[in-house]
Amino acid sequence: MKKLSVFTALAALVLSACSNSTNCESASCTVSSKDAAIENIMTRTSVRDYTEAPISEATIDTLLRAGMAAPTARNRQPWKFLVVTERASLDSLAQGNWKPAAKAQAAIIICGDLSNPLEGEGRDYWVQDCSAATENILLAANAVGLGAVWCGCYPISERVTLVKKLFGMPDEIIPLSLVMLGYPNGEQTPKDKYKADNIHYNKW
Repeated sequence: MKKLSVFTALAALVLSACSNSTNCESASCTVSSKDAAIENIMTRTSVRDYTEAPISEATIDTLLRAGMAAPTARNRQPWKFLVVTERASLDSLAQGNWKPAAKAQAAIIICGDLSNPLEGEGRDYWVQDCSAATENILLAANAVGLGAVWCGCYPISERVTLVKKLFGMPDEIIPLSLVMLGYPNGEQTPKDKYKADNIHYNKW
C-alpha cells in the first residue's frame, strides 16, 4: 500500500496530463499540482556526481513505473529495463564509455525489445518509445530528489556490443540508453535552453 501511494503521488506530480481540460476540472488536478509538474520539468538537469547514500528498492520501483507510463506507438511497449546495483558492474560501465557510473549508486538500462516490432517503416518506433521512457525516468528521479544523467548507447555499435556482453543480453534486446542514478553531491543549476528563434507557427 505504501509503494502504491508513493507512485500515486509521483504520478500526480510528474506524469498527469493536466493539459486535458476535463481532467483539470477535478479537485485532484489543481493549479499547484500543475505548477509543480512544470517546475519539475524545468529544474531537471544532468547530474554526474553523487554521494554514497544508497537508493531504496521502493525508489527504483517508482522510477521503473514512471518509465513504463511513457507513450508508446500502438501501445506495443517495446521496452525492457535492466537495473544495475552491483558495484562491480557499475565500475565496468565506468571503465567503458560511461564515466558517471563510477560514483552512481544504481543505473537503469533502457532497452528496446525487437522480438515483436511494428511492421514496415514503423519498425524503429521503439527508439522513440524507449526515449520517452528514459525521459520519464529522469523526471521521476528529479521529483524524488535523485540526481540522474542520460548516457547514450544505441546506435553506436561498439557501445551496444559492450553492454550486451557485460549483461548477457539476448539478440533481440538492444540497449538504447543508460540512466545513472544517485543523490546529488552538491547543488546543480539547470540550464535555460529556451530560444524563441527555434519556434515556428503554422508554417516554417
